[in-house]
Amino acid sequence: MTEPVWIGVDLGTQSVRALAVDDAGGTVAATARPLRGRRAGPRHEQDPATWWERTADALAELSAALGGRPVGALAVCATSGTVLLTGPDGTPRTPGLMYDDSRAGALATEAQEAGAALWDRLGYRMQPAWALPKLLWWRDEGRLAEPGARLAHQADVVSAALVGHPVAGDSSHALKTGYDLLADRWPAEVLERLRLDPALLPEVVRPGSVLGEVGRAAAARTGLPYGTPVIAGMTDGCAAQLGAGALGVGEWNAVLGTTLTLKGVSAALPRDPAGAVYSHRAPYGGLWLPGGASSTGAGAVRSLFPGTDPAALTAGAARVEPAGLPPCYPLVGAGERFPFVAPRARGFLGDGPLEVRGGDPAVTFAAVCVGVAHLERLAFEVLATSGADVGGAVSFTGGAARNPWWNQLRCDMLGVPVRLPENPEPALGMAVLAAGAVRGDIPAAARRLVRVRRTLEPDPERTARLTPGYQALVAALEGRGWLGGERGRDDDRGRTDPGAGRR
Repeated sequence: MTEPVWIGVDLGTQSVRALAVDDAGGTVAATARPLRGRRAGPRHEQDPATWWERTADALAELSAALGGRPVGALAVCATSGTVLLTGPDGTPRTPGLMYDDSRAGALATEAQEAGAALWDRLGYRMQPAWALPKLLWWRDEGRLAEPGARLAHQADVVSAALVGHPVAGDSSHALKTGYDLLADRWPAEVLERLRLDPALLPEVVRPGSVLGEVGRAAAARTGLPYGTPVIAGMTDGCAAQLGAGALGVGEWNAVLGTTLTLKGVSAALPRDPAGAVYSHRAPYGGLWLPGGASSTGAGAVRSLFPGTDPAALTAGAARVEPAGLPPCYPLVGAGERFPFVAPRARGFLGDGPLEVRGGDPAVTFAAVCVGVAHLERLAFEVLATSGADVGGAVSFTGGAARNPWWNQLRCDMLGVPVRLPENPEPALGMAVLAAGAVRGDIPAAARRLVRVRRTLEPDPERTARLTPGYQALVAALEGRGWLGGERGRDDDRGRTDPGAGRR
């Protein structure tokens, strides 16, 4: 009997990816389709109809490549905090407001104050680009008064199309909409203070729950077998964590794509007074998945160097001494979410704006890459301060993990060994979740499906040379009032080894 394959679908910022793996983690087929968005100031939208159309196209190609092989189950991940309004039948009524759309930023204070006690118990503060302030923006625009209005998360759109009718949301995607992860319910008292009707919100189940089965229409459109189980997924950051095999307490995954996301595992719920750290519930073992998503990342490279050959930039950057570069905060646009919360933050290079300087673009490219590595190191400092266990293994995933030079730079900056999974895709994490949900053991599924292709070792001498530049960036962030002075400085803590406590 032919063993089934497990399918993961990842709705990212730039594309939708579909991946089918066998029960040993071998890739059977992989496909992708592009996604396009619209940006204007603080606004970032996508057309929800394209989420399903592009996913269906990718799945159709994937199914053709499987040649009739059985499918055990599939799960979908999407960007965290991306929401829209639909009608009762799931038909979109608004554009999808993306994870970094901050048009509702002024309403974050109202959302925070209404649920302050609950948010404190959950260990976070409501942030400007989260989904609950967006719901308040629709309230003030009068959109919630329209008959039958419903809120849906990005993943819900695709899962509903697969099943053939609206489905429950999952508690991972619902976190930024204010779902109470401790009581497993929508907080009625908070919603009442915010003048929100609970009927607007979807039923919520835990990740790994069965949402339904692939219906006849979706089977005809995608080629997937009719009746294939559709499993409730998680956000893309959590999906990448599962795909990296970072499932043990103290283990971490750093996803460097358009943005930088860190996710780890903790036995206890961490708490960050500044609200930059927040925690999902693990779909196994009663554990927590703390972390955060920065607005910085490889998106700064695409913004500053459109059409430039990344290999050529990397070759040039490899000849630059990172310790001699000016402090760089590689933020495109305005507003930071992690490792600090600063709605008015702006990118900078040295004493000026973030822009390409001088005759050799590779120097600016190197400064951006070093700046991202600095932010990553700062993020681990913040996580440790919040009470998260940061003593386990670290994995790198995301599109930028394909750059060996950047990987080693980040490894040296952290001063700890780093694992590079063979298949660094959030879609693999959803395949792990699908397999684990059906077989009843998610960590065991990760052990079978996740392969490590290489482990990097840090160069202690280079780590020491990089530390003053890290401290200079921290000082620059503190000087602008974005970062509290109690964080980020190893010397202030009596620590000179950035890997201390992370072994």
